[in-house]
Amino acid sequence: MIPLSILELVRVTEETDARGALDNARDLAAHADAWGYRRLWVAEHHNMAGIASAATSVVIAHIAAGSKRVRVGAGGIMLPNHAPYVIAEQFGTLARLFPDRIDLGLGRAPGTDQLTLRALRRTPEAAEHFPQDVIELQAFLAPLVPGQRIQAVPAAGTEVPLWILGSSNFGAMLAAELGLPYAFASHFAPDLLISALLLYRSRFKPSEQLARPYAMVGVNIIAAESDEEARHLATTQQMSFANIFRGARGLSQPPIDDIETYWTPMEKAQARQMLARSIIGAPGTVRAGIEALVAETGADELMIVSDVYDHAKRLRSFQLIAEAWGTGGSDNP
Repeated sequence: MIPLSILELVRVTEETDARGALDNARDLAAHADAWGYRRLWVAEHHNMAGIASAATSVVIAHIAAGSKRVRVGAGGIMLPNHAPYVIAEQFGTLARLFPDRIDLGLGRAPGTDQLTLRALRRTPEAAEHFPQDVIELQAFLAPLVPGQRIQAVPAAGTEVPLWILGSSNFGAMLAAELGLPYAFASHFAPDLLISALLLYRSRFKPSEQLARPYAMVGVNIIAAESDEEARHLATTQQMSFANIFRGARGLSQPPIDDIETYWTPMEKAQARQMLARSIIGAPGTVRAGIEALVAETGADELMIVSDVYDHAKRLRSFQLIAEAWGTGGSDNP
């Protein structure tokens, strides 16, 4: 039985401000402990009113302090936005505060728009140095070597586990070359999932961190007591995707009775393409969907997004998913 993990979006809703979103994320982590989830990750997004995880390392500290067992990490840090040295300091500090519980997933997308990228004092060309930046970051997290003149304090020697995130073949090739675990973002970019996994596994080179390939697959799962209720809850995420196409990112909206009244045929087609691998339904439907996805992909782990508007119903969704699938799984990569 492969492990399940959570991608926490730290959603700001029409009824919950940023502080509420942050506290809800911490509360979810405490429940994830009890339900047997392996990890809970948050992602770096900037200039998005509906997502409160821009200061990702700070959010991770808040979440980790409210839980005891679940691994907490970044899914991910957009490394071109930062100096690797600074990220090593931040995540090394987290590793000292929460030993053996911190993960560091790395992406090369900016996680924002071009105007905000300039406000971050970064250029689009920074992404070209992503492979070198990953290697540099890894070195700062490694034990000190004789004669090393620059050390990331207190990061040196923490060896925080690194992951490569991606939605294309580039990330798959890089993860394989560096011998790192790979997480594919099929919860919003499913088209290249199978080809990227094949590429990653066929080219994988063992490393000190990882002896064999380890692939995590992102998937949207919304569970409720009935298929009908789950489909109703899923309209929140569908509206969010429609809003992206409109250039109108905003706060998370409560579910509606008929999504067809909200989006245009073009928006519907675009959203359905991006959400094609979603699993929505009652526990039996969810289990069947997970079994099919694992059989098709050979995933070693699933990273679940359950983008439900109401916090109590979102907790219930994650609880039903865990109960439908069961807990436990293989050793950590």
